[in-house]
Amino acid sequence: MSVALEMKMVMYCFWLLLMIVVAETGVGQNECSEARCSEHGPAIKFPFRVKDRQPDYCGYPGFSASCTTTNDTALELSTSMHHKFLIRKINYKSQTIQVYDPDNCSQKLLLNFPNRSIPPFQFSNWNPYYHTLFNCSSSSRTGYGLIPCLSDSGYQIKIFFSDDDIDDLLFVSCTKMYDLKGIPYEMSSQVSDVQLEWSKPNCGACEAKGKICRVKNFSTQHETECVRKGVSKGAVVAGVTVSASVLTIAVIALVYRIYTKDKNDRENQLRIEKFLADYRAFKPSRYTYADVKKITNQFKEKLGQGAYGPVYKGKLSNDVLVAVKVVDNSKGNGEEFINEVRIVGQIHHVNVVRLVGFCAEGFERVLVYEFLPNGALESYIAATAGGKNCSLHWDTMQDITLGVAKGIEYIHRGCDQRILDLDINPHTVLLDHNFTPKIVGFGLAKMCAKEQSTVSMTTARRTLGYIAPEVFPRNFGNVSYKSAVYSFGMMLLEMVGGRKNVDGTREDADHIYYPEWIYNLLEDGEDLRIHIDDEGDAKIAKKLAVVGLWCIQWHPGDRPPMNVVVQMLEGGDRLTIPPNPFASPGPKRMHTNIPAARTMKQELEMIPE
Repeated sequence: MSVALEMKMVMYCFWLLLMIVVAETGVGQNECSEARCSEHGPAIKFPFRVKDRQPDYCGYPGFSASCTTTNDTALELSTSMHHKFLIRKINYKSQTIQVYDPDNCSQKLLLNFPNRSIPPFQFSNWNPYYHTLFNCSSSSRTGYGLIPCLSDSGYQIKIFFSDDDIDDLLFVSCTKMYDLKGIPYEMSSQVSDVQLEWSKPNCGACEAKGKICRVKNFSTQHETECVRKGVSKGAVVAGVTVSASVLTIAVIALVYRIYTKDKNDRENQLRIEKFLADYRAFKPSRYTYADVKKITNQFKEKLGQGAYGPVYKGKLSNDVLVAVKVVDNSKGNGEEFINEVRIVGQIHHVNVVRLVGFCAEGFERVLVYEFLPNGALESYIAATAGGKNCSLHWDTMQDITLGVAKGIEYIHRGCDQRILDLDINPHTVLLDHNFTPKIVGFGLAKMCAKEQSTVSMTTARRTLGYIAPEVFPRNFGNVSYKSAVYSFGMMLLEMVGGRKNVDGTREDADHIYYPEWIYNLLEDGEDLRIHIDDEGDAKIAKKLAVVGLWCIQWHPGDRPPMNVVVQMLEGGDRLTIPPNPFASPGPKRMHTNIPAARTMKQELEMIPE
């Protein structure tokens, strides 16, 4: 545990001790005790509080009362309602409050709250009826339904039962204002008192048992609890003493631990910081083959087998772990080794694997990379449909896809030369201890000038299921940076579904079936039928699926560049579903409406290999 983390724990313990003392000893209880505006006024206690006399935590949100200049108790109904109703009495057991208008016009509530909702209160509907308010000219010939206190010399406000036959009424220039749903019958007559009720917080049960209702200590959701009245002072002191003793011992232990290990931690921190400073300015080192054998302890621990040779775990002299790849010279003509040293050695990006060094001695070719303990992304994608066995949370999956997209964007646009890495798949994405993704495997990559965007290819040496259609000579025979976008899209869809994009049991093994299934579900407005319980996770899965389908469009020009892909992944979940990438390709290109679509549809210049 770091010193900084332990110091935070110490501060947390002190704050916890302080809050327990405050809670248990009743600090602040006097200012939250029962209050009255006058000797015979209604008692104000939780969930109510007296505004400007008691702090906010003494009451529940929306339950505020105030004292008038005449010492009457006013209910603060709404900031938008300047006229105040006075409180006659409050029944905390039945959770009802009786208010009245000092001007004897309770119908003012109807003009301010026509839908019987007076947050956080409602009308007590002992006899609920449906009424309608009308605004009539002063020349109306009937006084039926008139509310004098709401009327003026120039107009009359009238109220009628909603089911009255208004054709039989003698109206002159009357305009309907609005319907009143389920208000008490008494509100249509000239009464001053109105009874309101509240349902939340539900403190009536506490009051019935003679207990006190209050907001739970440290609650952020305004949860309430019942506590006994009159807790003895001795019990409070005993509780505080025990709590303080336990926390004091814990604090002393933490402080002792911090000071006893501080010296060693400082030395370790200086050593780590020195290594990191050296590593930032690090150029790939050239090792002898004897050095490689020493680093790997005679190739003792094998991590895996790649397409161009085995990979071993090693350790440098400063205890930094590395992954050592021994290149098999029997495969290829050494192009992969040259590409890895030339390309990876000049890249410095958090989402691209770091080349620590290399060995080129005689016929021996070795590449030394940073060690990524969580291995390849491939091992975290479930083999069964539905993704039920996937051990990565959807938030982590989204972070991984965004990191890979930023890495690809960098090698497309951030280097001195554009790098066309065409073999993006879950096997070439490794994860460090924080599950930060890093792209590996640049042996088959091509380099070209930034202003150039395609190269020609004579063979398709890529991973089946992630190869863009233009890579196959029988289609176009030219590849561009959009080919990596296609591979990234296929990887996204595989992560969403937790299954391979290619059915290896079929004789036509290049038949891609799963992405089209996803597209059909989204087009029909159905969910992805993936085992997801959380609604937020479902939105992430849908967003990743939509981005993946944009990336695998048949025509390279219809695929978004990686900077647009990054924007789509960082944005919200309201993305437009792309055109069907599985429709039979024709001479006419499909138009898109994603960001920067016009810049995508540019002609790609062919560059000889």
